[in-house]
Amino acid sequence: MPVHILALVGSLRSGSHNRQLAEAAVKHAPDGVKVTLYEGLAEVPFYNEDIDTDEQRPAAATRLRETAARADAFLLVTPEHNGTIPAVLKNAIDWLSRPFGSGALAGSPTAVVGTAFGQYGGVWAQDDARKSAGIAGATILKDAKLAIPDSVTRFAQTHPADDAEAVAQLVQVLSALAAAIKVPAS
Repeated sequence: MPVHILALVGSLRSGSHNRQLAEAAVKHAPDGVKVTLYEGLAEVPFYNEDIDTDEQRPAAATRLRETAARADAFLLVTPEHNGTIPAVLKNAIDWLSRPFGSGALAGSPTAVVGTAFGQYGGVWAQDDARKSAGIAGATILKDAKLAIPDSVTRFAQTHPADDAEAVAQLVQVLSALAAAIKVPAS
């Protein structure tokens, strides 16, 4: 059975380079690894403990949690919005952190990657995503990183899935995630 990595993208724009980077992860996943790009983060309302009850929990939040519960690991793909993590990705982390200590992120290997227009490739947003997911209980792979700068120019004519260097680095991150998954003893 392949390792299942769930990719959560912090950009809702259909043509975003970060979405394309997640598509590259799906396309170029190493043997034995399946990457699924989660669709539907735009429908998940902002986290509010008042509605996080069995009677009121929105269907979109339940779907996110159920999908995440089936994942072996997580790939967070984030642009940088005003120097930090986009609200949609932070909101997904908030929903997946509950119930605290046993949410879908708890103990799950998690890597953060992304691309941005600036010269550092969105590292501030990536650092914030690592911090937030780590506090939520994820096992952050600190050495599995990919920050691609100058996305507007670099990917103006080339999809990240067709950029050999980006693909090679992305495959390294996916391989590290797969290696970090604890296989139950038989």
